[in-house]
Amino acid sequence: MNFDPEFNGPQGATPDDERARGSRFAEVRDAVFANTYYRTWGCDTRLPVYRVSLRRVLRGVLPFGRRWGFLQAARRAVNTRADLRWGPDRRGFRRLLHPNGVCLFGTWEIDPAYDGAQYTGYFAPGSKGLVVGRYSTCCTETRRGRWRSLSLVGRIYPTTDRKHRDRLPTASFITQEDIGGKDTPFINDAELRNAPDTTPHRRGWALPVLLATGLAFRRANPFPTIRQLYEIAELGKPEGVPTRTPIFMRLTVAPGQPRIPGDDLDFRHEVLGQIYDPGYPIPLRTLTFEIQVADRGHARGVFLQRVRIEGWRTIGRIVFREAAASYNGDFVAHFPHPPWRADPDDPRSVDRTRPAR
Repeated sequence: MNFDPEFNGPQGATPDDERARGSRFAEVRDAVFANTYYRTWGCDTRLPVYRVSLRRVLRGVLPFGRRWGFLQAARRAVNTRADLRWGPDRRGFRRLLHPNGVCLFGTWEIDPAYDGAQYTGYFAPGSKGLVVGRYSTCCTETRRGRWRSLSLVGRIYPTTDRKHRDRLPTASFITQEDIGGKDTPFINDAELRNAPDTTPHRRGWALPVLLATGLAFRRANPFPTIRQLYEIAELGKPEGVPTRTPIFMRLTVAPGQPRIPGDDLDFRHEVLGQIYDPGYPIPLRTLTFEIQVADRGHARGVFLQRVRIEGWRTIGRIVFREAAASYNGDFVAHFPHPPWRADPDDPRSVDRTRPAR
């Protein structure tokens, strides 16, 4: 069901965004579940498909036009910590690149012991906290067997108390398949990395959108195709302890997860089908992703880019126990991007050359 409202919402940072300090897990969960696209998933569930268009991405780009909304959105994602962006009319905002998604709720779990380098914060052995994720695709295409780029972003909380009352600091991660797209039939086979490959020609007629994306992201962050992980390595880290963060992270569906059948299946139904039975609102299973990290790798190419990474090792998992596709999940929930650091372990090396507005 294609659905393309003209509503845009505030793409740039608002005063509420800039005042945001910390997050409550239950508040985000309640917001996402407040207006799902269905009463019970699986009962004639038809999900809206929001289109990504060059016209919307380029709106305001000309010098004599309005401010470029896409660039405002990129800078807002880097410079604000908001978790829910309601906007002045409580309608949220229209995502320009990943408008179709499903939100997930569960735990981030690091093994009590693992081989190799020992990291800090919520990469440290034995770490466990709550996590809110959003699985989405860029751009409009949601069905299996087509070119699409699957993505999983998340926000980690330094607690396992789902009803904690305090606004807590959180750490974000951003992972994606090849930014140009892949034809991965099952989410079980998708390799989601914080430093994905880029194959532009796979975008076809949507290539101009990818070019505009690269331009905006580069103006907001100096290295737009890699999202650093230091926020996780600093979450809950004792003061005075040096940060030790991995360079690369990869998320893959755990081998024991079932494969959800169906021709032309929307990835959102595939994700929901991992946890729920059609027509039954209580979660019956979990959706688990393995967390793998590495410190050695290099990128080749500029326009066509390949990132070769060596030494992957599994250190933990993300276990999602609930999920929902909803208007607030698509228009209100917000996942910030970490600002670039020249040295990810040194907060003094953060890039300050990109204006916030």
